[in-house]
Amino acid sequence: MLSAAQKSFYEENGYLKVERVVTPDQLAELRRLTYDLIDQSRDITVSNDRFELDAGHSRDNPRLTRIKLPHKQHPYFWEILQNSAITEVLTDLLGPDTMIQTSKLNTKAPGGGAAVEWHQDWAFYPHTNDDMLAFGLLLEDMSEENGPLQVIPGTHKGPILSHFSDGVFCGAVHPDDPLFEPDKAVTLTGKAGDMTVHHARTLHGSAPNMSERNRLILFYECHAADAWPLLGAGSYIHSLGQAGLWDDLHDRLVTGKLCLTPRIEQVPVSIPLPPAPDASSIFKSQQSGGAKSAFD
Repeated sequence: MLSAAQKSFYEENGYLKVERVVTPDQLAELRRLTYDLIDQSRDITVSNDRFELDAGHSRDNPRLTRIKLPHKQHPYFWEILQNSAITEVLTDLLGPDTMIQTSKLNTKAPGGGAAVEWHQDWAFYPHTNDDMLAFGLLLEDMSEENGPLQVIPGTHKGPILSHFSDGVFCGAVHPDDPLFEPDKAVTLTGKAGDMTVHHARTLHGSAPNMSERNRLILFYECHAADAWPLLGAGSYIHSLGQAGLWDDLHDRLVTGKLCLTPRIEQVPVSIPLPPAPDASSIFKSQQSGGAKSAFD
């Protein structure tokens, strides 16, 4: 699927854009399912295990920041990851044995939908090696007014910046951090059906959605099967026990086979403890942890 030039670009810059990665029929079905899920949120009054509500959400005006774990809410989201051109990109970049870390469908609402402050995914869930990435499949056309993903090229090869505020893990870098260089940011706009890829250590964020359209991006966060999470990372798996973990590993296998011999690399690690008062999502971690906005 990917050319040698694309692979080289990703390795050097820590991000990539892949155009028309799903077929028109696949895109249409993903959009239909997404708007159906948004419609199902109309009667929800508080965030739950399916929906993260944005300010002003109501039955007549459903406003979401996120649909949680879409691959568990409808099997088609799992099918797309496991059997499409996205799968080819996954194995091109991570090898034949891959796992899903999580999925989320960010539905940044029109007219100011919440920003995602600058951060590195790796700060939330360090592993034994950093063969980890996130796909962002655009379900609608995305312009600069939509609050698209922004990345800072090359930061996947650098340090893990502090994601702490007053000693608490807030899940965002401070705008005044001398290592934070927003002037180097690249904005990733595109057409529905395009996909962004960013390395888990790549510094990224997104501004509020100032357009009158939903900003719909389906994110899959994945890793090589030989990357194992470190104790203390923000992961539910620590509470599963051995039998539960074994079942969970099979549920999260996307391609190839499981790996029980973790590959341990010399990678920068900072454990995200103590957590923010509300660490139920990145939005809540950043809000309750006292993160200072870089988008004000």
